[in-house]
Amino acid sequence: MNKSPLGPRLKAVAELVSSGAILADVGTDHGYLPIYLLECGKIERAVLSDINSGPLEKAKVNVKLHNLEGRVEFRLTNGAKELADLGVTDYAICGMGGELIAEIISAAPCLKAPGVSLILQPMSRPEAVRRYLWESGFIVTDEVYSAEDGKLYLCIRAEFADEKKSFTTAEEFFGEARFIDPDNPHQGEYIKGKLRALMRAKDGKKLGGMDTAFEDGLIEYAKSVLDLYFPTSGEKI
Repeated sequence: MNKSPLGPRLKAVAELVSSGAILADVGTDHGYLPIYLLECGKIERAVLSDINSGPLEKAKVNVKLHNLEGRVEFRLTNGAKELADLGVTDYAICGMGGELIAEIISAAPCLKAPGVSLILQPMSRPEAVRRYLWESGFIVTDEVYSAEDGKLYLCIRAEFADEKKSFTTAEEFFGEARFIDPDNPHQGEYIKGKLRALMRAKDGKKLGGMDTAFEDGLIEYAKSVLDLYFPTSGEKI
């Protein structure tokens, strides 16, 4: 059978997984990510977990179709807290809202173990993920952006360092400046999308006679980043 295909969204996740890792795919759905990484030889083995039996059964079928049963373990469980005994080095927690991802990390002390990396892809509220990580002693080691089917995605890699980071509101919403990549147009488009949302929120507050200082500060920051790093992306907001 041909290698399992992977779209740009999950390929961005795959790029952040450590070579030689034991990967836990939390909320695995069809199991496409670990199957791809096993077939590419990037990871040694994988744990596929999900809170629901339906997605896990689909993943089992796909793993069998690719003859990978001996390198995969399945767990029907909520989040990552029951995976501490499996020697996992990399936890992929993707395709969920930012608040839920933060809850999953908070409930699993094993994610703070030395040598453990988190690969997180929030579908909404990435600021909730960054805020939780920084307030809980994690450091963000990379951020990458991708596009698929007309949608833009952010993927965050982090690890526990037992040191709380002070951060600005702009960093919370747009990430640290060191991760800005002028060569990645998807990041520019992502920032532009956030800017549009902030402008809509500001307009709504103005109509209600509410203070817009919060939005004003973020809008000013986003425009400055676009002007400096992505000048062509900032032509039309």
